[in-house]
Amino acid sequence: MSRSHRASRHQPDTAVELNPLFSRPGESTIFPRFTLPEGESLPGTAYQVVHDEAMLDGNSRLNLATFVGTWMEPEASKLYAETFDKNMIDKDEYPQTALIETRCWRMLADLWNAPDPEQSIGTSTIGSSEACMLGGLALKRRWQHSRRSAGKSTDKPNLVLSSAVQVCWEKFCNYWDVEPRYVPVSAEHPTLDGHDLDQYVDENTIGVVAILGVTYTGKYEPVELISAALDEIQARRGLDVPIHVDGASGAMVAPFLQPETVWDFRLPRVASINTSGHKYGLVYPGLGWVVWRDAAALPEDLIFHVSYLGGDMPTFALNFSRPGAQVLLQYYLFLRLGFAGYRSVQATSRDVALYLSHEIGAMDAFTLWSDGSDIPVFAWQLKEGHTEHWDLHHLSERLRMNGWLVPAYPLPDGLSEVTVQRIVVRNGFTRDLASTFLTDLKKEVDYLDSLTAPMPTTKQSEGFHH
Repeated sequence: MSRSHRASRHQPDTAVELNPLFSRPGESTIFPRFTLPEGESLPGTAYQVVHDEAMLDGNSRLNLATFVGTWMEPEASKLYAETFDKNMIDKDEYPQTALIETRCWRMLADLWNAPDPEQSIGTSTIGSSEACMLGGLALKRRWQHSRRSAGKSTDKPNLVLSSAVQVCWEKFCNYWDVEPRYVPVSAEHPTLDGHDLDQYVDENTIGVVAILGVTYTGKYEPVELISAALDEIQARRGLDVPIHVDGASGAMVAPFLQPETVWDFRLPRVASINTSGHKYGLVYPGLGWVVWRDAAALPEDLIFHVSYLGGDMPTFALNFSRPGAQVLLQYYLFLRLGFAGYRSVQATSRDVALYLSHEIGAMDAFTLWSDGSDIPVFAWQLKEGHTEHWDLHHLSERLRMNGWLVPAYPLPDGLSEVTVQRIVVRNGFTRDLASTFLTDLKKEVDYLDSLTAPMPTTKQSEGFHH
């Protein structure tokens, strides 16, 4: 046995110990935590170790912070178990999965009112972060082609976005050398709404990102107003700037709950849209989608053709090998729910969000920032002057003691002096669970209000990202 493995027996922080009841004769009951074990163990033993460690994770049903879905029907779990070995990139071996992928993004193109869904092009991704990267790359490459054909420099591309964008857009600009131009939010303009857009757009702007469901508050950015502002800029300055809609959450909510809202391919300036299949698409984690209006919106030189897995496979992705099971789960849900089913599921989540926000907004301690009437997400702040003894970080800690994860974080640049809490209502968070949460919330607020001295100061994070 190596020195490091022997040392693990005497250092609990470097070893994983198994209850002897679960071990087999001749097997070790202690495994090194940070180095490979010297020998093998039986499947049941390895399972028990991993099972017991995973048991320490939180209860996903009580996690009101995450947008990511955590529940599917038993039939979906069965389908998942039957197909998790499929590699999405290997279209020659799994041609039916590839065909189903195409069906799914064609359905999304139709749902998002593409002028001619047969002319649209799309792909599945690991999640919305990859989908956003691909959308951004297409914007940058289109801009480069346009500049080169005009004999102009391609040295300084920029992307205009709200200061409230999800962190994946910060990553995109960092990784692909694009200058981010953040339009600060404010009390008067809590979302990117076209106001002062003229100050940020120039001939080097590759596009504008509009968010359909801001992470911080759940509000839609008015894509129609952003498009109108860019129309005016083009008429006056000759700049034709496309829009990418980051619909990670809202693109699977708005078509069902707010069909009158014009945010999608009905606006000619919208070149591409992404969404998360694993958020309000209702699939297990690990799935995103991105769709371009037509082939002209996705430059051909971004698409690779590989033959070494058999056949000729076009691919446009940051990842190569990736699971195909989630794509099949998305297709299962499209068949299982249809338009009416998705509308019913999303409406139920919205109704729970409106119920919760109404009750929380009626409490003396809070002021709402949003109410869940866009995507089923809402945020609130501590009412000014309510108390000097506690803040929302203290309340978040008290709620965690009851099992609830409800983050407290500052709003983005322009409103960073304001701290809010936010709830994401997902499928499976019922009105009964919401009532239980309200009981715990009111109990903890009463406790904090009863304090006669201030709580210790909490370390405030720079922001909260998913």
